[in-house]
This record gives sequence, structure tokens and C-alpha cells, in this order.
Amino acid sequence: MGKTYRSIAIVIFCGLFLMTAGAQEGQPPISGPPVSTPPVGGVQNQMQSEQVSPEAQQAIFKKVVHAIVMLPYYGVYDNIGFRLQGRTVILEGQVLTSSLKPDAERAVKKVEGVDKVVNNLEVLPPGPIDQRIREQVRQAIYTYGPLFKYSNLPNPPIRIIVKNARVTLTGVVDTETDKGLCTMRANQVRDVLSVTNNLKVVKP
Repeated sequence: MGKTYRSIAIVIFCGLFLMTAGAQEGQPPISGPPVSTPPVGGVQNQMQSEQVSPEAQQAIFKKVVHAIVMLPYYGVYDNIGFRLQGRTVILEGQVLTSSLKPDAERAVKKVEGVDKVVNNLEVLPPGPIDQRIREQVRQAIYTYGPLFKYSNLPNPPIRIIVKNARVTLTGVVDTETDKGLCTMRANQVRDVLSVTNNLKVVKP
């Protein structure tokens, strides 16, 4: 199981990438990250550039994923994705702490082959109610018996985004049953107004 989850964060970011690609083509966005098709195909479809070959952009893509995954304070309450336009990286998603936004930009700028970074990351508004909901949703999911297998992993596979008491779950799980359990557990937390489950099922 541990070996499987070492690549989970890459799958998550690829899903964000594919979701945005569909929206740009006029299709309804996928019902949330992460991934529904293998990442390489999505990269080839999205990365159309006369100046950069598909192979070069795939290499950039993997390096940017690694740079983000290695951010020291990137945690279970953050969700960072990106798009590539030639050698320009467009960061998207939500972060809990304001310092993580510039940290992510600096890390991506150092990636070989990246010429420009557009930082569209949203810093989630602070508030005691949202923070309590975050912590209680995390406990409700990660300490629940059938879902405990997802806890204590280097890159949390289930990410919890809370804004104005509304919860969005992103990431990956093993089964549709686990996905449903995550919704159920989050909905049981006091003061949660809604739960949007964007988890994708990626079998080990």
C-alpha cells in the first residue's frame, strides 16, 4: 500500500490539469480533481505549443509536480494544481496559509524549462469556525476504521478544503465505497453547510 501512495500526489495534480483542459475546450468541467484518464494522454492533449515539444512539456509537467509535492508546508488542507501553456505554469487551487502561495510560486520558478509562473492560488479566509470544521472533518475521515488506511501517508490522498463552512474533498481513494464514506463522515460534522465530493477512485 505504501508504494502505491508515493505517486498519489502526482495523480492528484494530473487530475486538476485534465479538469481544466476540459473546461477550456467548452466541455463541462470534470466533477473535480483528481484523475479519470492516464495523465500522459491528458498532458499531450492540453500541451499544444509550437515552441515546446510535447515531450519537453511532459518533462516540465513532472518536474513541476515534484516541486509542489516537496513544499514543506503543503498539507491536507491545501489543494494546489496547475496548467501548462508552453513554458508558462498557471497555479490554481486553494491554500490555507498565505505564505504557501509565494512559496509555491518560487519553487515552480526554479524548475528547469519554466519561463513564467502565473499565481492564481486562492488563500482561504481565516476563521475559527472553518478551522474547527477542517480539523473535525479530518478526524472524522482519517480516524474512521474503514478509512484509517489513508492516514499517516507522506502525501495525504484525501484533501479537505473548507471555505465559509462548505467542504470540498479532493484527491483519490481506492473504492466507490470509500468515496461515499468520506461524504457521509464529512456531513456529520457540526456546522457543515455542504459537502462537495471531488474524490476520484484510483484502484491500487
